[in-house]
Amino acid sequence: MLHKIFLACCTLLLLGRGSAAQSIYSATDPLAHTFSIVARDPKTGEMAVAVQSHWFSVGTSVSWGEAGVGVVATQSFTNKSFGLRGLALLKSGKSAQQALDELLAADDAREVRQVAILDNQGRVATHTGKKCVDMAGHQQGAQFSVQANMMLNATVWGAMAKAYEASAALPLAERVLAALDAAQAAGGDVRGRQSAALLVVRGTTTEGPWADRLVDLRVDDADKPLAELRRLLKLHRAYDHMNAGDLAVEKNDMPTAIKEYQAAEKMFPSNLEMKYWHAITLANKQQVPAALALLKPIFQQEPNWRTLTERLPKVGLLTVSPAELKQILALK
Repeated sequence: MLHKIFLACCTLLLLGRGSAAQSIYSATDPLAHTFSIVARDPKTGEMAVAVQSHWFSVGTSVSWGEAGVGVVATQSFTNKSFGLRGLALLKSGKSAQQALDELLAADDAREVRQVAILDNQGRVATHTGKKCVDMAGHQQGAQFSVQANMMLNATVWGAMAKAYEASAALPLAERVLAALDAAQAAGGDVRGRQSAALLVVRGTTTEGPWADRLVDLRVDDADKPLAELRRLLKLHRAYDHMNAGDLAVEKNDMPTAIKEYQAAEKMFPSNLEMKYWHAITLANKQQVPAALALLKPIFQQEPNWRTLTERLPKVGLLTVSPAELKQILALK
């Protein structure tokens, strides 16, 4: 009920009274008042959009991206269609500015919108409507744009830009998170914080979208969403090491495989699954004593891993001899 009252009041205040005002704001579009960044890494071509807000599941509304095409952040009184439509315009050959101009030209509520678009050449276009809730503004830089509305103060977007430019040595995902952290440190959303999201796509397309979204993480509801988003990114990086280890095993490069598995385990030492598959790989490569050393504390901590181990030979995921399997299952 309070949400409906807020929508009605905002519509009347921002857009004027009468039936025309009622048709401009869509109740299906969220009030994603927020701060965000769109950016491209000139070295890799990767593109990112990252956001935090005091609104539930902000990543489902604000952040959009497609490999080889670009990224879009649509916020304030959010028009979610700007995400897919903006990407389609970029894909058709429009520049970021041309795409933004076309979206806004057909939008009667443009003055309550805040939108940033970045294309695959690193060109950016940003719009902050005159009726976005204070404090609101944006700042562009070399292949990036930061934008914010309903902030505690007007220093937020400047702090974001400064932090992004100062962290050029970091990977793109970590770099855009540095900008979000700076925004929060500068005061952030006047209402507080609730959700955050991070999307990174390749600069060029490969086999398909399943391979072209390099990072796709969301925190829908948390007391400290940026801290949780960083934890998830660290976990994502750890599983990158696991995947690299699996690839090395396929190539029969055991030294590299062990190095990658150990790197993953070092990042999250309490994660039993990482240790478990490391051990199974060792067993499959005739390094059963080393596998036993890893498996023993795993079985002691969680017996269900022993149950899983019994099932692996049937599907070819554990290729030890019957005697070796018996030895593994007998661990106490």
